Amino acid sequence: MEGDNGHRCVYLDYNATAPVEEEVQKSIIYALQVAWGNPTSNHNGGTEARRIIDEARMSVANMIGASPPEIVFTSGGTESNNMIIHSLVRHFKKTRSSFAALSNCKIPHVITSNIEHNSILLTLKDLYEDERIDLTVVPVSKVTGSVCAEEVISAIQPNTCFVTIMLANNETGIIQPVDTIGTLLKDVNQQRKEHSLPEVLFHTDAAQALGKVAVNVDDLKVDYLSIAGHKFYGPRTGALYFRDSKPLYPLLFGAGQERGLRPGTPNTCMIAGVGTAAMLVAKNLVIYHQLMKDSRDYLEEKLKEAFGPLVSFNHRKGTQALPNTCSVSFAGMKGPEILAKAKYVLASTGAACHHTATAMP
Repeated sequence: MEGDNGHRCVYLDYNATAPVEEEVQKSIIYALQVAWGNPTSNHNGGTEARRIIDEARMSVANMIGASPPEIVFTSGGTESNNMIIHSLVRHFKKTRSSFAALSNCKIPHVITSNIEHNSILLTLKDLYEDERIDLTVVPVSKVTGSVCAEEVISAIQPNTCFVTIMLANNETGIIQPVDTIGTLLKDVNQQRKEHSLPEVLFHTDAAQALGKVAVNVDDLKVDYLSIAGHKFYGPRTGALYFRDSKPLYPLLFGAGQERGLRPGTPNTCMIAGVGTAAMLVAKNLVIYHQLMKDSRDYLEEKLKEAFGPLVSFNHRKGTQALPNTCSVSFAGMKGPEILAKAKYVLASTGAACHHTATAMP
């Protein structure tokens, strides 16, 4: 990437967005040129568009160890998160009367952490302030940057309908114990079944993890997972995974696209792009991971050589972290001041989703 006057810029903001891979660009252009027909049309133009969408759905499913019918394409991670949250709140309302133990519970209870993306936290905050949910926000450890799985489980109440914990944090890179929570929830749900209580469903926002570490829905034991294409060299579109037989309701209403779950004419070219990006992740993840880790380790080593005791890294040995994320502090200096003097270093001082926020929960 070049800045003004031909200066070479160093791009270090991949957790905000990643550049679109060349092969992904080609698939988008092909769809624009050849498959611009409406996928619901029965002529050749529509048939080719449907083929591309079906192929992309298969690639996204393969990337996370799911089956194609469990994938719904959306506009991005924010829509996926909103759709899942509103679905599960709605499902509690529709099924509450089936459980005698919930006769005095008018609204559902939700558990999350304090480091989630704003599309999780602000959506839940709005539902809470509107008295449509009860909410428990479990803080992460100030030492490890990780949520405690046991604290999440201990927060469960009779009317808890779902837990949502991100897979990896975009600022610290810390990988959260989603697999452990999933395992513990299986035991909890067995006990709840014996006591005629509804199942506690489990969602993870995997936007920051995909393309950097292996993600498999069965290993994580999640019921729902959110995907953002632009985090793994794809375009700015997304998808969600919902486990077969688990509830999912449309957030929008219109025609019957995406099996009636996400109406609107599918964005074939962007879906083609995210499908190709997912295919490349499945094919090259080991290479991606090692390259990211080597680059991060090199950067951290050079920073230590240059700044010595003035530099500290905001992750501890022994914690699981993304291979690409370097969260660093400089003694006596503020991030914006440093970046203002490093004109050709393109980095961030925090999450991109927070930079335009006017209120935080």
